[in-house]
Amino acid sequence: MYIIAGLGNPGKEYTGTRHNVGYDALECLADKCDVKLNKLKFNSVYGETVINGEKVMLVKPVTYMNRSGDAIDEIMKFYKIPVENLIVIYDDIDIPVGTLRIRPHGSSGTHNGMRSIVQHVGSDFPRIRIGIGRNPDMDLADYVLQKFSSLERDVIKAIQEKAADAAKEIIENDVDMAMQKYNGIINKGEQ
Repeated sequence: MYIIAGLGNPGKEYTGTRHNVGYDALECLADKCDVKLNKLKFNSVYGETVINGEKVMLVKPVTYMNRSGDAIDEIMKFYKIPVENLIVIYDDIDIPVGTLRIRPHGSSGTHNGMRSIVQHVGSDFPRIRIGIGRNPDMDLADYVLQKFSSLERDVIKAIQEKAADAAKEIIENDVDMAMQKYNGIINKGEQ
């Protein structure tokens, strides 16, 4: 059994923000798998599917970003899911907008949602980072909670599709294959 978690914040005010690209990529994956994210348990909204013969939970923690680990830990303990069967999709300010980066494991970096997950379950799980860039002239919290510009939206939508495909690839083949296929994909759109 696998968990694919997309990180973000619940609530309409956060819809379409940079910090919610993990949620959006997970919803894209749910659409591709014809899954409804309509179950509420484990401090998460989730749906279930099968990918490559494996049961997979598509999970959006509703604990707010900084406490994402609370929800993930609860699900993993309940189902006794090994940490390597967790895949997390999230935003990364240290990667340019429209860039995808996949890693088999690692630190949480500066991301508070990932820091929470790593504190709860460890760091030995694949992660898919979607670049949102940064604006050095803006407060970081204001920047990540900002909505994408109209030009950026098309770029981000395309890269979220690739992130969804990469998550499936990890389960269908392995993280190395996903890294070979999708790492460094840059979608610049019409910028």
